[in-house]
Amino acid sequence: MARDIQGWGLAWLNRFAGSAVVQRMKLNKPAEKALYQASKTGFKTAGAANRAFKSVQKLVKPARLDKARPRDLFDLTPTDEQAMIQDTMQRFAEERLRPAAYDADNACEAPAALLHEANELGLAMMAVPEEMGGAATEYSAVSGVLQAAALAQGDMGLALACLAPVSVANALSRWGTAEQQSAYLASFLDEKPPAAALAVTEPGALFDPFVLSTTATASDDGFVLNGVKSLVPLAASAELFLVAAKTDKGPALFILESSTQGVSIEAEPAMGLRAASLGRLLLKDVKVPAAAILGGKDSFDYAEMIALSRLGLCALAVGLAQAVLDYVIPYANERKAFGEPISHRQAVAFMIANIGIEQESMRLLTLRAASRADQGKSFIREAALARRLCADKGMAIGNDGVQVLGGHGFVKEHPVERWYRDLRAVGVIEGSMLL
Repeated sequence: MARDIQGWGLAWLNRFAGSAVVQRMKLNKPAEKALYQASKTGFKTAGAANRAFKSVQKLVKPARLDKARPRDLFDLTPTDEQAMIQDTMQRFAEERLRPAAYDADNACEAPAALLHEANELGLAMMAVPEEMGGAATEYSAVSGVLQAAALAQGDMGLALACLAPVSVANALSRWGTAEQQSAYLASFLDEKPPAAALAVTEPGALFDPFVLSTTATASDDGFVLNGVKSLVPLAASAELFLVAAKTDKGPALFILESSTQGVSIEAEPAMGLRAASLGRLLLKDVKVPAAAILGGKDSFDYAEMIALSRLGLCALAVGLAQAVLDYVIPYANERKAFGEPISHRQAVAFMIANIGIEQESMRLLTLRAASRADQGKSFIREAALARRLCADKGMAIGNDGVQVLGGHGFVKEHPVERWYRDLRAVGVIEGSMLL
Protein backbone atom coordinates (compact mmCIF):
# COMPACT_ATOMS: atom_id res chain seq x y z
CA MET A 1 0.00 0.00 0.00
CA ALA A 2 1.49 3.32 -1.02
CA ARG A 3 2.55 5.63 1.77
CA ASP A 4 1.26 9.18 1.92
CA ILE A 5 3.57 12.19 1.56
CA GLN A 6 4.07 12.64 5.29
CA GLY A 7 4.85 8.96 5.74
CA TRP A 8 7.52 9.04 3.07
CA GLY A 9 8.96 12.24 4.45
CA LEU A 10 9.28 10.59 7.86
CA ALA A 11 10.77 7.47 6.30
CA TRP A 12 13.48 9.45 4.51
CA LEU A 13 14.24 11.57 7.57
CA ASN A 14 14.50 8.43 9.74
CA ARG A 15 17.00 6.91 7.32
CA PHE A 16 18.83 10.20 6.98
CA ALA A 17 19.04 10.77 10.76
CA GLY A 18 20.59 7.34 11.26
CA SER A 19 23.11 7.51 8.43
CA ALA A 20 26.80 7.13 9.20
CA VAL A 21 27.69 10.52 7.76
CA VAL A 22 25.17 12.28 9.99
CA GLN A 23 26.64 10.51 13.02
CA ARG A 24 30.22 11.43 12.09
CA MET A 25 29.35 15.06 11.40
CA LYS A 26 27.40 15.34 14.67
CA LEU A 27 24.24 16.39 12.86
CA ASN A 28 21.98 14.23 15.01
CA LYS A 29 20.21 17.13 16.68
CA PRO A 30 19.32 19.02 13.45
CA ALA A 31 18.16 15.77 11.87
CA GLU A 32 16.10 14.78 14.93
CA LYS A 33 14.60 18.25 15.05
CA ALA A 34 13.55 18.03 11.41
CA LEU A 35 12.17 14.54 12.01
CA TYR A 36 10.15 15.82 14.90
CA GLN A 37 8.85 18.81 12.93
CA ALA A 38 7.88 16.60 10.04
CA SER A 39 5.62 14.23 12.22
CA LYS A 40 42.45 10.34 -14.31
CA THR A 41 44.59 12.22 -16.86
CA GLY A 42 46.49 11.57 -20.15
CA PHE A 43 45.04 8.22 -21.22
CA LYS A 44 42.24 6.70 -23.23
CA THR A 45 40.15 3.77 -22.04
CA ALA A 46 37.03 1.85 -22.83
CA GLY A 47 33.96 2.57 -20.72
CA ALA A 48 33.95 1.74 -17.02
CA ALA A 49 33.23 -1.85 -16.04
CA ASN A 50 29.47 -2.04 -15.96
CA ARG A 51 27.07 -3.66 -13.55
CA ALA A 52 24.30 -5.79 -15.00
CA PHE A 53 21.39 -3.37 -15.14
CA LYS A 54 18.15 -5.32 -14.97
CA SER A 55 14.52 -4.76 -14.10
CA VAL A 56 13.88 -5.39 -10.41
CA GLN A 57 10.29 -4.19 -10.42
CA LYS A 58 7.76 -4.34 -13.23
CA LEU A 59 5.99 -1.01 -13.66
CA VAL A 60 2.66 -0.76 -15.45
CA LYS A 61 3.27 2.94 -16.11
CA PRO A 62 6.14 5.36 -15.42
CA ALA A 63 6.55 6.51 -11.81
CA ARG A 64 6.16 10.29 -11.95
CA LEU A 65 6.61 12.84 -9.19
CA ASP A 66 3.91 15.39 -8.45
CA LYS A 67 4.69 19.07 -8.86
CA ALA A 68 5.56 20.93 -5.67
CA ARG A 69 2.47 22.68 -4.33
CA PRO A 70 2.66 26.39 -5.23
CA ARG A 71 2.34 28.95 -2.46
CA ASP A 72 -0.35 31.61 -2.42
CA LEU A 73 2.22 34.38 -1.99
CA PHE A 74 5.62 34.86 -3.60
CA ASP A 75 7.81 33.58 -0.80
CA LEU A 76 11.16 31.90 -1.28
CA THR A 77 11.65 31.14 2.42
CA PRO A 78 12.67 27.46 2.64
CA THR A 79 10.28 25.05 4.31
CA ASP A 80 11.44 23.29 7.48
CA GLU A 81 12.50 20.24 5.46
CA GLN A 82 14.29 22.35 2.84
CA ALA A 83 16.09 24.30 5.56
CA MET A 84 17.22 21.09 7.26
CA ILE A 85 18.54 19.59 4.02
CA GLN A 86 20.20 22.88 3.06
CA ASP A 87 21.91 23.15 6.45
CA THR A 88 23.11 19.55 6.30
CA MET A 89 24.49 19.89 2.78
CA GLN A 90 26.26 23.11 3.73
CA ARG A 91 27.91 21.49 6.74
CA PHE A 92 28.94 18.52 4.63
CA ALA A 93 30.37 20.94 2.07
CA GLU A 94 32.34 22.89 4.64
CA GLU A 95 33.60 19.93 6.68
CA ARG A 96 34.17 17.32 3.95
CA LEU A 97 34.24 18.89 0.48
CA ARG A 98 36.32 22.00 1.11
CA PRO A 99 39.23 20.21 2.87
CA ALA A 100 39.39 17.68 0.01
CA ALA A 101 39.08 20.24 -2.80
CA TYR A 102 42.76 21.20 -3.19
CA ASP A 103 43.97 17.62 -3.68
CA ALA A 104 40.98 16.73 -5.87
CA ASP A 105 41.68 19.75 -8.09
CA ASN A 106 45.32 18.73 -8.51
CA ALA A 107 44.43 15.08 -9.14
CA CYS A 108 41.56 15.95 -11.51
CA GLU A 109 39.51 13.35 -9.66
CA ALA A 110 36.90 13.24 -6.93
CA PRO A 111 37.85 10.81 -4.13
CA ALA A 112 35.68 7.69 -4.28
CA ALA A 113 35.28 7.65 -0.49
CA LEU A 114 33.94 11.19 -0.56
CA LEU A 115 31.40 10.36 -3.26
CA HIS A 116 30.30 7.39 -1.14
CA GLU A 117 29.80 9.69 1.85
CA ALA A 118 27.73 12.03 -0.30
CA ASN A 119 25.54 9.11 -1.33
CA GLU A 120 25.03 8.22 2.33
CA LEU A 121 23.32 11.58 2.72
CA GLY A 122 20.52 10.25 0.54
CA LEU A 123 21.06 12.46 -2.52
CA ALA A 124 19.95 9.81 -5.03
CA MET A 125 17.18 8.54 -2.76
CA MET A 126 15.51 11.95 -2.92
CA ALA A 127 15.40 11.70 -6.73
CA VAL A 128 13.70 8.28 -6.92
CA PRO A 129 9.87 8.10 -6.64
CA GLU A 130 8.28 6.22 -3.78
CA GLU A 131 6.86 3.62 -6.18
CA MET A 132 10.43 2.59 -6.95
CA GLY A 133 11.49 2.44 -3.30
CA GLY A 134 12.85 5.98 -3.05
CA ALA A 135 11.76 8.86 -0.85
CA ALA A 136 10.62 11.40 -3.44
CA THR A 137 6.93 12.30 -3.43
CA GLU A 138 7.05 15.55 -5.36
CA TYR A 139 9.37 17.37 -7.72
CA SER A 140 10.77 20.71 -6.57
CA ALA A 141 13.28 22.69 -8.61
CA VAL A 142 13.63 25.15 -5.71
CA SER A 143 14.75 22.33 -3.42
CA GLY A 144 17.27 21.28 -6.05
CA VAL A 145 18.65 24.81 -6.27
CA LEU A 146 19.04 25.06 -2.49
CA GLN A 147 20.76 21.68 -2.30
CA ALA A 148 23.20 22.34 -5.15
CA ALA A 149 24.06 25.83 -3.91
CA ALA A 150 24.78 24.52 -0.42
CA LEU A 151 27.14 21.82 -1.72
CA ALA A 152 28.95 24.27 -3.99
CA GLN A 153 29.94 26.38 -1.00
CA GLY A 154 32.45 23.62 -0.28
CA ASP A 155 33.72 23.23 -3.83
CA MET A 156 31.96 23.53 -7.17
CA GLY A 157 33.86 20.71 -8.87
CA LEU A 158 33.24 18.22 -6.07
CA ALA A 159 29.60 19.33 -5.84
CA LEU A 160 29.18 18.58 -9.54
CA ALA A 161 30.78 15.16 -9.04
CA CYS A 162 28.40 14.40 -6.17
CA LEU A 163 25.33 15.53 -8.09
CA ALA A 164 26.11 14.14 -11.56
CA PRO A 165 24.49 10.73 -10.82
CA VAL A 166 21.53 12.50 -9.20
CA SER A 167 21.04 14.41 -12.46
CA VAL A 168 20.63 11.13 -14.33
CA ALA A 169 18.21 9.83 -11.70
CA ASN A 170 16.21 13.06 -11.97
CA ALA A 171 15.97 12.68 -15.75
CA LEU A 172 14.84 9.05 -15.48
CA SER A 173 12.25 9.99 -12.86
CA ARG A 174 10.95 12.90 -14.90
CA TRP A 175 10.92 11.46 -18.43
CA GLY A 176 11.85 7.76 -18.37
CA THR A 177 9.43 5.13 -19.60
CA ALA A 178 8.23 2.37 -17.27
CA GLU A 179 10.75 -0.04 -18.83
CA GLN A 180 13.63 2.45 -18.51
CA GLN A 181 12.81 3.18 -14.90
CA SER A 182 12.53 -0.52 -14.09
CA ALA A 183 15.90 -1.24 -15.67
CA TYR A 184 17.95 1.68 -14.36
CA LEU A 185 16.30 3.80 -11.68
CA ALA A 186 16.25 1.24 -8.87
CA SER A 187 20.06 0.88 -9.09
CA PHE A 188 20.41 4.41 -7.68
CA LEU A 189 19.08 3.09 -4.38
CA ASP A 190 21.89 0.54 -4.05
CA GLU A 191 24.46 0.95 -1.31
CA LYS A 192 26.90 1.70 -4.12
CA PRO A 193 24.83 3.40 -6.85
CA PRO A 194 26.24 3.67 -10.37
CA ALA A 195 28.40 6.62 -11.33
CA ALA A 196 26.41 8.35 -14.06
CA ALA A 197 26.45 11.60 -15.99
CA LEU A 198 24.71 13.74 -18.57
CA ALA A 199 26.66 14.30 -21.78
CA VAL A 200 25.45 17.30 -23.78
CA THR A 201 28.41 19.66 -24.39
CA GLU A 202 30.53 19.13 -27.51
CA PRO A 203 34.02 20.45 -28.29
CA GLY A 204 34.15 23.56 -30.43
CA ALA A 205 33.51 27.27 -30.19
CA LEU A 206 30.05 28.74 -29.58
CA PHE A 207 28.43 25.38 -28.80
CA ASP A 208 24.64 25.44 -29.10
CA PRO A 209 22.85 22.57 -27.31
CA PHE A 210 20.08 22.74 -29.91
CA VAL A 211 22.50 22.32 -32.82
CA LEU A 212 24.24 19.03 -32.11
CA SER A 213 27.05 17.38 -34.06
CA THR A 214 26.58 14.02 -32.35
CA THR A 215 24.19 11.99 -34.47
CA ALA A 216 21.77 9.15 -33.81
CA THR A 217 21.05 7.38 -37.09
CA ALA A 218 18.06 5.07 -37.17
CA SER A 219 18.84 1.43 -37.95
CA ASP A 220 16.75 -1.72 -38.28
CA ASP A 221 16.87 -2.49 -34.56
CA GLY A 222 17.57 0.91 -32.95
CA PHE A 223 20.08 3.71 -33.42
CA VAL A 224 23.76 4.16 -34.18
CA LEU A 225 25.51 6.95 -32.25
CA ASN A 226 28.54 8.82 -33.56
CA GLY A 227 30.22 11.90 -32.13
CA VAL A 228 32.23 13.38 -29.29
CA LYS A 229 30.98 14.76 -25.99
CA SER A 230 33.16 17.13 -24.00
CA LEU A 231 33.55 18.10 -20.33
CA VAL A 232 31.54 15.13 -19.08
CA PRO A 233 31.72 14.76 -15.26
CA LEU A 234 32.86 11.41 -13.84
CA ALA A 235 33.56 10.32 -17.42
CA ALA A 236 36.16 7.63 -16.69
CA SER A 237 34.22 5.97 -13.87
CA ALA A 238 30.64 6.38 -15.14
CA GLU A 239 28.65 3.24 -15.81
CA LEU A 240 25.70 5.07 -17.34
CA PHE A 241 25.37 8.14 -19.58
CA LEU A 242 22.49 10.17 -20.94
CA VAL A 243 23.81 11.34 -24.30
CA ALA A 244 22.31 14.19 -26.30
CA ALA A 245 22.24 13.44 -30.02
CA LYS A 246 20.56 14.69 -33.17
CA THR A 247 17.83 12.53 -34.72
CA ASP A 248 15.66 13.09 -37.78
CA LYS A 249 12.99 14.43 -35.39
CA GLY A 250 15.28 16.77 -33.45
CA PRO A 251 17.54 16.51 -30.38
CA ALA A 252 16.99 13.62 -27.97
CA LEU A 253 18.67 11.91 -25.01
CA PHE A 254 19.86 8.31 -25.24
CA ILE A 255 20.53 5.95 -22.35
CA LEU A 256 23.99 4.50 -22.88
CA GLU A 257 25.81 1.94 -20.76
CA SER A 258 29.53 2.59 -20.72
CA SER A 259 30.37 -1.04 -21.53
CA THR A 260 28.66 -0.77 -24.93
CA GLN A 261 30.98 -1.52 -27.84
CA GLY A 262 32.31 1.63 -29.50
CA VAL A 263 32.35 3.72 -26.31
CA SER A 264 35.69 5.08 -25.14
CA ILE A 265 36.79 7.76 -22.70
CA GLU A 266 39.54 10.32 -23.07
CA ALA A 267 40.80 12.46 -20.17
CA GLU A 268 40.09 16.16 -20.55
CA PRO A 269 41.59 18.14 -17.65
CA ALA A 270 40.19 21.64 -17.97
CA MET A 271 40.85 25.06 -16.48
CA GLY A 272 38.07 24.69 -13.92
CA LEU A 273 35.87 22.03 -12.34
CA ARG A 274 38.88 19.72 -12.34
CA ALA A 275 37.64 17.86 -9.26
CA ALA A 276 34.61 16.70 -11.26
CA SER A 277 36.82 14.25 -13.20
CA LEU A 278 35.95 15.76 -16.56
CA GLY A 279 36.54 13.75 -19.70
CA ARG A 280 35.54 13.26 -23.32
CA LEU A 281 33.05 10.62 -24.35
CA LEU A 282 33.97 9.22 -27.77
CA LEU A 283 31.23 7.42 -29.71
CA LYS A 284 32.19 5.35 -32.74
CA ASP A 285 29.34 3.43 -34.41
CA VAL A 286 27.74 2.75 -31.02
CA LYS A 287 24.62 0.63 -31.43
CA VAL A 288 21.76 1.14 -28.97
CA PRO A 289 18.26 -0.35 -29.05
CA ALA A 290 15.21 1.70 -29.96
CA ALA A 291 14.17 1.56 -26.30
CA ALA A 292 17.28 3.57 -25.36
CA ILE A 293 15.75 6.89 -26.36
CA LEU A 294 14.72 8.61 -23.14
CA GLY A 295 10.96 8.89 -22.72
CA GLY A 296 10.16 6.89 -25.82
CA LYS A 297 8.53 8.81 -28.63
CA ASP A 298 6.56 11.56 -26.92
CA SER A 299 7.39 12.00 -23.21
CA PHE A 300 10.67 13.90 -23.40
CA ASP A 301 10.96 17.69 -23.61
CA TYR A 302 14.53 18.53 -24.68
CA ALA A 303 14.14 22.29 -24.25
CA GLU A 304 12.88 21.79 -20.70
CA MET A 305 15.84 19.51 -19.96
CA ILE A 306 18.29 22.17 -21.15
CA ALA A 307 16.53 24.82 -19.03
CA LEU A 308 16.68 22.64 -15.91
CA SER A 309 20.35 21.84 -16.54
CA ARG A 310 21.09 25.56 -16.85
CA LEU A 311 19.37 26.17 -13.53
CA GLY A 312 21.46 23.41 -11.96
CA LEU A 313 24.69 25.04 -13.09
CA CYS A 314 23.37 28.44 -11.95
CA ALA A 315 22.68 26.97 -8.51
CA LEU A 316 26.28 25.77 -8.27
CA ALA A 317 27.50 29.24 -9.26
CA VAL A 318 25.26 30.90 -6.66
CA GLY A 319 26.69 28.70 -3.91
CA LEU A 320 30.29 29.25 -4.95
CA ALA A 321 29.75 33.02 -5.24
CA GLN A 322 28.49 32.95 -1.65
CA ALA A 323 31.67 31.12 -0.65
CA VAL A 324 33.76 33.87 -2.27
CA LEU A 325 31.84 36.54 -0.37
CA ASP A 326 32.15 34.69 2.93
CA TYR A 327 35.91 34.32 2.38
CA VAL A 328 36.86 37.86 1.32
CA ILE A 329 34.95 39.71 4.07
CA PRO A 330 37.00 38.39 7.03
CA TYR A 331 40.17 38.54 4.94
CA ALA A 332 39.64 42.24 4.17
CA ASN A 333 38.84 42.99 7.80
CA GLU A 334 41.92 41.19 9.10
CA ARG A 335 44.46 42.08 6.40
CA LYS A 336 46.20 45.35 7.26
CA ALA A 337 48.01 47.79 4.99
CA PHE A 338 49.34 51.21 6.00
CA GLY A 339 48.21 50.65 9.57
CA GLU A 340 44.55 49.78 8.96
CA PRO A 341 42.40 46.95 7.54
CA ILE A 342 42.16 47.03 3.76
CA SER A 343 38.37 46.99 4.11
CA HIS A 344 38.62 50.64 5.21
CA ARG A 345 39.65 51.54 1.66
CA GLN A 346 36.69 52.47 -0.50
CA ALA A 347 37.99 50.58 -3.54
CA VAL A 348 38.06 47.34 -1.55
CA ALA A 349 34.81 47.97 0.31
CA PHE A 350 32.94 48.79 -2.90
CA MET A 351 34.34 45.70 -4.62
CA ILE A 352 33.09 43.47 -1.81
CA ALA A 353 29.71 45.25 -1.84
CA ASN A 354 29.44 44.55 -5.56
CA ILE A 355 30.14 40.85 -4.94
CA GLY A 356 27.25 40.79 -2.47
CA ILE A 357 24.90 42.63 -4.83
CA GLU A 358 25.65 40.44 -7.83
CA GLN A 359 25.50 37.21 -5.82
CA GLU A 360 22.08 38.15 -4.51
CA SER A 361 20.85 38.98 -8.02
CA MET A 362 22.12 35.59 -9.23
CA ARG A 363 20.35 33.84 -6.37
CA LEU A 364 17.02 35.59 -6.85
CA LEU A 365 16.90 35.15 -10.63
CA THR A 366 17.77 31.46 -10.31
CA LEU A 367 15.14 30.91 -7.62
CA ARG A 368 12.55 32.81 -9.64
CA ALA A 369 13.06 30.52 -12.61
CA ALA A 370 12.98 27.44 -10.34
CA SER A 371 9.81 28.69 -8.66
CA ARG A 372 8.10 29.09 -12.04
CA ALA A 373 9.13 25.53 -12.91
CA ASP A 374 7.53 24.29 -9.69
CA GLN A 375 4.32 26.13 -10.51
CA GLY A 376 4.09 24.57 -13.95
CA LYS A 377 4.64 27.90 -15.67
CA SER A 378 6.97 28.57 -18.58
CA PHE A 379 10.49 29.06 -17.24
CA ILE A 380 12.77 28.53 -20.25
CA ARG A 381 13.22 32.30 -20.77
CA GLU A 382 13.91 32.84 -17.07
CA ALA A 383 16.43 29.98 -17.00
CA ALA A 384 18.26 31.48 -19.98
CA LEU A 385 18.38 34.88 -18.25
CA ALA A 386 19.69 33.29 -15.06
CA ARG A 387 22.43 31.47 -16.96
CA ARG A 388 23.49 34.64 -18.77
CA LEU A 389 23.65 36.58 -15.49
CA CYS A 390 25.47 33.79 -13.63
CA ALA A 391 27.98 33.38 -16.45
CA ASP A 392 28.83 37.09 -16.53
CA LYS A 393 28.58 38.02 -12.86
CA GLY A 394 29.93 34.72 -11.59
CA MET A 395 33.14 35.27 -13.55
CA ALA A 396 33.28 38.87 -12.28
CA ILE A 397 32.82 37.71 -8.69
CA GLY A 398 35.64 35.19 -9.09
CA ASN A 399 37.87 37.90 -10.53
CA ASP A 400 36.99 40.37 -7.76
CA GLY A 401 37.68 37.71 -5.13
CA VAL A 402 41.20 37.32 -6.52
CA GLN A 403 41.60 41.10 -6.65
CA VAL A 404 40.62 41.61 -3.00
CA LEU A 405 43.33 39.17 -1.93
CA GLY A 406 45.91 40.85 -4.16
CA GLY A 407 49.01 38.69 -4.50
CA HIS A 408 47.48 36.10 -2.17
CA GLY A 409 44.68 35.64 -4.66
CA PHE A 410 47.13 34.48 -7.30
CA VAL A 411 48.58 31.57 -5.31
CA LYS A 412 47.07 28.24 -4.32
CA GLU A 413 47.50 28.96 -0.62
CA HIS A 414 44.03 30.49 -0.82
CA PRO A 415 41.10 28.83 -2.64
CA VAL A 416 39.90 31.93 -4.50
CA GLU A 417 42.06 31.25 -7.56
CA ARG A 418 40.40 27.83 -7.88
CA TRP A 419 36.97 29.34 -7.36
CA TYR A 420 37.68 31.88 -10.12
CA ARG A 421 38.57 29.06 -12.50
CA ASP A 422 35.45 27.11 -11.56
CA LEU A 423 33.10 30.07 -11.98
CA ARG A 424 34.30 30.61 -15.54
CA ALA A 425 32.81 27.22 -16.44
CA VAL A 426 29.23 28.53 -16.17
CA GLY A 427 29.50 30.19 -19.55
CA VAL A 428 31.05 27.13 -21.21
CA ILE A 429 29.30 23.95 -20.05
CA GLU A 430 25.80 22.88 -21.04
CA GLY A 431 23.83 19.96 -19.71
CA SER A 432 26.08 18.64 -16.96
CA MET A 433 23.87 19.19 -13.92
CA LEU A 434 20.10 18.62 -13.99
CA LEU A 435 17.77 19.69 -11.19
